Order: sequence, then C-alpha cells, then structure tokens
Amino acid sequence: MSERNTVLRSLHDVGLAAWFGGSLMGAVGLNCAAKEQGDSWEESARTASSAWAKWTPVNAVAIGAHLVGSSGLLGANAARVATQQGVAASTLAKTVLTGTALAATAYARVLGKKIEHASSQDPQDARKADRHPVDTDRAERHLSCAQWAIPALTGALLVLNALHGEQQRPAQQFQGMWQRARTLAPHMGNGHHWHLMN
Repeated sequence: MSERNTVLRSLHDVGLAAWFGGSLMGAVGLNCAAKEQGDSWEESARTASSAWAKWTPVNAVAIGAHLVGSSGLLGANAARVATQQGVAASTLAKTVLTGTALAATAYARVLGKKIEHASSQDPQDARKADRHPVDTDRAERHLSCAQWAIPALTGALLVLNALHGEQQRPAQQFQGMWQRARTLAPHMGNGHHWHLMN
C-alpha cells in the first residue's frame, strides 16, 4: 500500500520548482536586462552580480529543501526501488542529474564571484581581483553556459519526477514488480496467467 509523504513531497517539489524557475528567470531575463541597462561592461556585470547575490540564499534554501525531500522519499520508497522494474534506473538518473545540477550551480557561483570582484568599485574587491586575475571574457562565456545548463538539468529532473509519478500508479507498480520478479526468476510462468483479485 502507498503511504502519504506530503511534507517530503512538498519539500522535494517546491524546492526543485524554485531551483528551476529561479535559474531560468535569471538566464532569460536578469542577464539580458542587465546588459541592456548597463552603459559599460562593468556596470552590467555589477547589476547582474548584485541580483544573483540576492537570489543565492533563497536558491540555497530551495536546493536544501529539495535534497531533504529527495532523500526522505528515497528512504520511503526503498522497497519500490528494489522490487519494481524501472524505478531503480530512473532513481539513478535523478541522482546523476541532481549531482550535475549541483556542480553546475556551484561552478556558476564561483565564476559569478570572480566577475563580481573584477567589476566591483569596492577597493577590497579590487584587491581580491588583482590577487586572482581572471579573463573576464572567458569567465562570462563559461558562466553563461553554466547558467543555461542549470535550468536544463533541473527541467530534466522535473520530467523524471513526472515519470516517477506514473510509476506509482497501482497498475504500473504491479507490472513493474512482476517484470522485476521475472528478471530475477526466469523460470516463473507467464504473467498473463496471473490476475489481480478484488
């Protein structure tokens, strides 16, 4: 029987939605608006850096909520992962995508801080930039790629969530568990001879 995990699902889904939506809005809207409004590269970079810096704590909370919810749901669905055909594969795919999205997010933040220091009018930031000089053109190209990769990866996670939802349908659970059982025990009879009892 299925169990309710409302809190875990809420943390998982709301956290991922914020992670995806915030990164997509930033890549599509924030960066373009900063470039259009700035009279120079430095001004545009400062505007974008300031906006991303304000979003970073919220994004960190969203990612944390998603990871807590994801870990909790994995524990709650451990039996399905072990016994239902296809669930382990989709769970592994989600794990890989989540790790890649986390790496892209961290990389984007590192590059963003470098550009922030390079464009800042603060003397302390200028000294940091002098100690660790950066090719701003190259850093911006890499940052743009990372910032577009994040919504692509988290969007793929949303698609896998939809797949997981389909796999939780009773008929899908029975079919997946039967296929898994036949894989482990090929000598079992044809599944068409089995019937669900009301």
